[in-house]
Amino acid sequence: MDRIERITPAYRGVMIASTPGVVWWGRLRVSGLQLLPLEGPLLVVGDHDSYWDPVATGIAGLARRQIRALAKSSMWTNKLLGAVLTGMGQIPLERGSGDSGALDRAIEELRKGACIGIYPEGTRSLGRALRARGGVGYLARAVPEATIVGVACNGTVSIPRFPRARPRVRVEFFEFERPAIAPEESPQEYSTRLLAQLRQRAPIEVAGRKRAAALVGRVPTWSPELAITGKPGSKGALEQALAQTAEKHS
Repeated sequence: MDRIERITPAYRGVMIASTPGVVWWGRLRVSGLQLLPLEGPLLVVGDHDSYWDPVATGIAGLARRQIRALAKSSMWTNKLLGAVLTGMGQIPLERGSGDSGALDRAIEELRKGACIGIYPEGTRSLGRALRARGGVGYLARAVPEATIVGVACNGTVSIPRFPRARPRVRVEFFEFERPAIAPEESPQEYSTRLLAQLRQRAPIEVAGRKRAAALVGRVPTWSPELAITGKPGSKGALEQALAQTAEKHS
């Protein structure tokens, strides 16, 4: 396949190193890869339940594009990890602070023809129904010529649960219904609309054995109504379940 964009050594190295866990152990299956154009501005919008989501997405899309994800800035506090992330073209984002600098850089990269990955929820769900953040909408409005593709990841939360039953990781690239932001839509409304479509294909999954055990039968089905108060760091179903478990054993 003729590649237009060069894959950086750091990005390729991380994807290769992660391949055994995702492809072999996770039995990765990919669909919709042909939706990723080989060149031009591309915005990949995904769900976020596990740290493995961006890795699985990166491996799935490697044949066509390098995905520069917006990632939490605290990951750069480790100098080695920060150097690797920078080499991968990742963009540090200060979550919860309306980081306009990170969005400006993402817009600049998009306009140059890069592929940017972003998660409307802004952080891992951890068993919560989180509200969508407006960043996706801002990028779509600032770069209307960008192709917008959804990516639904399923099964990634089970990758670290080695050596128990092997997971079945599925990465599905898909077309959103009405992918362009409408003139009358706010960035928040647009992000919420896309997240609703994402969560239809990738229901909330709980990462971590302890969290998953505490939330058996209590994982919410995402809806805009349920997610209006969801905020990263807020006390939700996970925290309540863990507190109840602690009380039973105290």
